[in-house]
Amino acid sequence: MERHILSWIEWFKQLSVEDVLSLLDYISAYGPLPGIALTFIEALLPFLPLVVILVANANAYGMWQGFLLSWIGTTVGALVVFLFFRLLGRRFSAALQRRYPKTKAMFHWLQHRGFTPLLIAYSLPFTPSALVNAISGISRIPIPTYVIALALGKGLLVLVITFLGQDLVSLIHSPGKIALIIIVFFLLWWLGKKWEARYHREPDKPEEHLPS
Repeated sequence: MERHILSWIEWFKQLSVEDVLSLLDYISAYGPLPGIALTFIEALLPFLPLVVILVANANAYGMWQGFLLSWIGTTVGALVVFLFFRLLGRRFSAALQRRYPKTKAMFHWLQHRGFTPLLIAYSLPFTPSALVNAISGISRIPIPTYVIALALGKGLLVLVITFLGQDLVSLIHSPGKIALIIIVFFLLWWLGKKWEARYHREPDKPEEHLPS
């Protein structure tokens, strides 16, 4: 049984853009829903090839519709995983911190300074998003902070891959598009730093005990 499961996982990992396009064509009667569903399922089953699915959506639905469908699906899927661990992972977090005290500092840092690292992590194509979702869920990072970092990071990731997937040659010969992508990334990074400065103060330092 385990061997069959592993073989299926390996088969899914090797899906090509043509395979996903054939699937989308087969279930095209459902309109845009398959484009959302595939990226949503990938967030729950991270062995599925996200980049392949994003490129297939861009080719099946076009640049902007493909971007929108992929962004909705992958963002909502990641949020579901986050909320699952947020609701059920508190005891696990406490046990983890008791067993490995050094993780307490990591969770504390994520709570107070997690926006920019999450933004960057979600904007990179090979970040293990499922792990990031789980760790964020069992941490105490505020939900609004997480949602904004998730939506912006995933939005940038999907936008870049959709650009690449729809017409790579055009992108290579369009320095303006490449410059726009770089500008958007640094704009999001700057907004992340501003968000942290506004809503997350440095933790209070412990009081020093004066000699009596």
